[in-house]
Order: sequence, then C-alpha cells, then structure tokens
Amino acid sequence: MDDERFDWQARGLCRGVEPEVFFPISEEDAWRAKEICAACNVRESCLVFSLANRERYGVWGGVTEKERQDMFRRGVAQRVLAKALQDAV
Repeated sequence: MDDERFDWQARGLCRGVEPEVFFPISEEDAWRAKEICAACNVRESCLVFSLANRERYGVWGGVTEKERQDMFRRGVAQRVLAKALQDAV
C-alpha cells in the first residue's frame, strides 16, 4: 500500500482488531467498533473513504451502513465529501 491516499489506513486503531468487530450482524452490535472509531485519529479520513467509495457494509469512521445511507438520503454525505475535496485543494 504505497499510495499516499491510503496512508491513513496504516494509522487506524482498527489495525489488528478482528474484522468481525467492524462488520456487526446488527446496528446494536456496532457499539464496539464505534468505541474504537471514536478514539481514532483517522476517523474522518475513514468516513470520507467509505462515503466516496459507497462502502455498503461495515462500520467506517464510526458510522454504520444504515447511518451512511441516512447521510446520503439527507444530503449530509455530499456535504462531507465536498468539504473533504475542498480541504484537499
């Protein structure tokens, strides 16, 4: 993973945590992943990645798939992506 766009992944607190934590069976089971994400210094980059790539499954940046769907439906995801793009320039 030499691409600088993905450097944030190496710094995530999720490194070394069993993947099942981030792919819970239900929204209620996402609490552990959300706790890890809440303390992570690359949470925003992770969320932006998941929104930009329309990740359909799992907890990314502390946000479940249902919450991401809601973000898109309410227009929040588009604003987050626009801000990330603006910050990158």
